[in-house]
Amino acid sequence: MIKLKYLILVVFSLSFSIIIDRSVAESLEGEGDVLQEFTVSSTVEGASKEGATTDDNVVVVEEERIKLDGLNAAQLRELKEQAENFTFQAEVNRMMKLIINSLYRNKEIYLRELISNASDALDKIRLLALSNANLLDATNELSIRIKVNKESQMLHITDTGIGMTRDDLVKNLGTIAKSGTAEFLSNINNADGQDKNVNDMIGQFGVGFYSAFLVADKVLVTTKHNDDKQYIWESDANSFSIVEDPRGPTLKRGTQISLQLKKEALDNLELDTLKNLVKKYSQFINFPIYLWSSKTETVEEPIEEEETETEKEEKSEEDGAVEDAKEEEKPKTKKVDKTVWDWEILNDHKPIWTRKPDQVEENEYTEFYKALTKDTKDPLTYTHFNAEGEVSFKSLLYVPSAQPSDTFNKYGTVTDNIKLYVRRVFITDEFTDLLPKYLSFLQGIVDSDDLPLNVSREVLQQHKLLKIIRKKLIRKALDMLKKLDEESYKKFWAEYSTNIKLGIIEDPSNRARLAKLLRFQSSVEEIPTSLADYVKRMNEKQEHIYYIAGSSRAELERSPFVEGIIRKGYEVLYLIEAVDEYTLSAIPEFEGKKFQNVAKEGVTLAENKEKAEELKKQFEPLTKWLGEHGLKDMISKAVVSDRLAESPCALVAGMFGWTGNMERLALSNAHQKADDPQREFYLKQRKSLEINPRHPLIKDLLRRVRDDPEDPKAKEIAVMLFRTATLRSGFMLQESADFAESVEALMKQSLGIPLDEKVSYDDDEPIADQQIEEEEEKEESPEHEEL
Repeated sequence: MIKLKYLILVVFSLSFSIIIDRSVAESLEGEGDVLQEFTVSSTVEGASKEGATTDDNVVVVEEERIKLDGLNAAQLRELKEQAENFTFQAEVNRMMKLIINSLYRNKEIYLRELISNASDALDKIRLLALSNANLLDATNELSIRIKVNKESQMLHITDTGIGMTRDDLVKNLGTIAKSGTAEFLSNINNADGQDKNVNDMIGQFGVGFYSAFLVADKVLVTTKHNDDKQYIWESDANSFSIVEDPRGPTLKRGTQISLQLKKEALDNLELDTLKNLVKKYSQFINFPIYLWSSKTETVEEPIEEEETETEKEEKSEEDGAVEDAKEEEKPKTKKVDKTVWDWEILNDHKPIWTRKPDQVEENEYTEFYKALTKDTKDPLTYTHFNAEGEVSFKSLLYVPSAQPSDTFNKYGTVTDNIKLYVRRVFITDEFTDLLPKYLSFLQGIVDSDDLPLNVSREVLQQHKLLKIIRKKLIRKALDMLKKLDEESYKKFWAEYSTNIKLGIIEDPSNRARLAKLLRFQSSVEEIPTSLADYVKRMNEKQEHIYYIAGSSRAELERSPFVEGIIRKGYEVLYLIEAVDEYTLSAIPEFEGKKFQNVAKEGVTLAENKEKAEELKKQFEPLTKWLGEHGLKDMISKAVVSDRLAESPCALVAGMFGWTGNMERLALSNAHQKADDPQREFYLKQRKSLEINPRHPLIKDLLRRVRDDPEDPKAKEIAVMLFRTATLRSGFMLQESADFAESVEALMKQSLGIPLDEKVSYDDDEPIADQQIEEEEEKEESPEHEEL
């Protein structure tokens, strides 16, 4: 940190040269008189003394404002003559323009910087008061107040911090990269009795104050230190002046920064704009931040009415007529809407992540989550931890009960779910690498005391520490999910299962942890089961974790690939989501058990190897004939299967080929090019045909091949078996028209319709129903009976 500080001081080593220029004072006597333009809000009275004001006593409120233009022209000229005026050197002037125009990307951070400086000033006086309570005699209030004046187009930020002496104004505000906070911390660290919160101070570069010129043409700083008089510093970014405040110690102690806003920055006079900026950047500052704002309230006011002579007479007659009747009371007050002005606190949500987890109540976590995310539902779970080591930080992470429906349409884009703070000051929420994409649904806070930032405090400097934070966040997040109870995890899995599966693919270093979170349907469980539970239920002779992927459970339960496996008593995982097969393909093993896709080669279930070899030899003529003649251009080879139970045959993908499910996903991928060489290679890759030696169709086909290898009927049967196996195995059938014609031919044969009978287009030919009736009448005729 010290090296970094010295490096920045070298870069910005150009300091302001103090040149007393009396001519500047003369040039300020005209209409551009800066002191006359500035109106300073007084914070002499604390929050408890200011109270609320209404339209009727606005005059009282205005009396609280101290105006320099209360002096006459002669007094002002005398005051200006007494002021010391300074001009920036040419090199420093160029550096100032660089800071204002190039250092900060976002102009709205000016308020963050000024509030941070105010917070540092309050921290300094609080720290010093620990050893000398008399330092708070002027005022014991420690707060930050913001006030606007739309008439003069000015914005005031006032703190009751340590304030600045005249020398401090020259040294700190007259020198770029001269950080008063950095010097203060250096002096404290060299003294005895350090405070544990000394590092809460934010400023370290000495350039944050100049961000005020992002939105202001001129800046006025009124300040009062316990050891000096009250002074006014003013600047237009080209020169500055310092003069003793003729009003005396109106601030008691502290600093007020008044900004004469640029025309394009007048939206910063809107109360809603200021509220949003404070809540975005500074809502977790240690000290209260107040905004002088208005609200409409309904108040009771007395009704003043004068009775007319007629009303008096009517009333007198009514009283005389009914002496015992009680006069109906008329309302003496009425409800009126009035605008009430008062100090509104903007940072009422305290940074609970800075406290120890055992000191925070459950409802506090929930309330903080809702305030942070604007989510109306309670979070599903959360984790609160402090990390120490090469980089220390505090974090509070939440899992929302549901994620937006368009999450995966924006998958991988920058999110604002994780907000980075440095000493409770918001830095950024535009992260692409603090958390991996699959955990982008997490909401929360990361707050570090020593995270290195660039001078503008907008981006991180060292990626090494960022990687350390990322690693710890991932592990804490996965531990949080692992600790969920069964019911809560069901809810989590229903919402975020795809995220975890994508994590398996994208995050090799955490696959082992993520694999324990996986849940899949299975052949023995109605509800999704974990891999750990599957392994516990494994058969003693089972060597692999079996799985199959498809579009639905019903489809997979009737797949030919699971028939023999389930018949043997083995459990099969059903993967029914599009990403599932990719996920398990990325995991080599789990707890020492390798995964086996039952739709691919490599499945062996035969317990009697001698019997298996005998069947292989017995059907060798058929497997050889299928590979060389019957299905020569359609399959890579034909083999005897020991996985099939009811189906005659199945089409099996190679160990490194695409299954039917993968082919279907590839063909439905709109983002994949049709002429992609890899895609074409897998789609044209031939599969092997596994035959069931116990099925009657296969036995009959073997007989036909032995009797006559050139039998055309055997060829037709083989092609038909191949096409049906293609469909049942989940692959896309290329020759769909030929397959339809073959099915129609079989239907004709079963119905006794001649195969060569053509479709009739003769309109004179009787319709089918009429033809059937004529044939039935002919059969019932006497001539037909005699025959």
